[in-house]
Amino acid sequence: MTTNAPHTRHQRIEVMGTVVTVDLYGDGPLQTPEVDAAITEAEAVWHRADRTFSTWRADSPINRLRRGEIALGEAPSEVADVLDGCRLAKEVSGGWFDPWAMPGGVDPTGYVKGWAAACALEALRVPGVTGAMVNAAGDIASFGGVGGVAFRVGVVRPDAPEALACVVTLRGSIATSGDYLRGSHLRNPFTGEATTRVASASVTGPDLALADALATALAVGGDEVLARIERLEDYEALTIGLDGVRGWTTGFAFAETHNRTGTRTTQ
Repeated sequence: MTTNAPHTRHQRIEVMGTVVTVDLYGDGPLQTPEVDAAITEAEAVWHRADRTFSTWRADSPINRLRRGEIALGEAPSEVADVLDGCRLAKEVSGGWFDPWAMPGGVDPTGYVKGWAAACALEALRVPGVTGAMVNAAGDIASFGGVGGVAFRVGVVRPDAPEALACVVTLRGSIATSGDYLRGSHLRNPFTGEATTRVASASVTGPDLALADALATALAVGGDEVLARIERLEDYEALTIGLDGVRGWTTGFAFAETHNRTGTRTTQ
């Protein structure tokens, strides 16, 4: 008996102090020179991002810029690109995402992981690959799907991370932020305090870099940022409150209607 099961390929990358996984899907074999080259380039994207933006490397361009040793024009061109993206994220979040408010000078870490994942995803758009997911510690950039069906991903419960709060139909990317796994590490840019207003904040949209930044902003800004995302074209959001109460934007792509049980919406 023959089947139409999709061909798959999986790659694991350890970089930026985390694990990045790449999953590819196609209608034919994925062990080809073109796909090999695409995966090699996707890995190279991550390593370049780590060398450029790591705040743990004393000689990284971002640290040299922070110390005033180089001007922006002397840094690799992607530094200016990332900082431009950070300015946009700061603007659309109403200042709740603000890399310039971090101790020690500008720190685009909350944007870079999503940016690197999105760049790596672009490298995977080669013949034979009909769907791809780049998963950077739970933040996912994707295109296509499996057998013509869109990817579905789960959002975990912040009070029980081994269980799912809901399942989402993935439309591009999804980023989730909160203190439930890493402890208190998110800062209110207006006060400098390490605090969050919701237990979990997820944002979907076409660009993981912006979604990642908005998820950080949503975790610390709560309903104010949720209302801003409601007005933002192509981006949707879900919050799970410290009390377990949920809020979501109108177009948030729940995969199943029962995901909505016991929740509320925001306008």
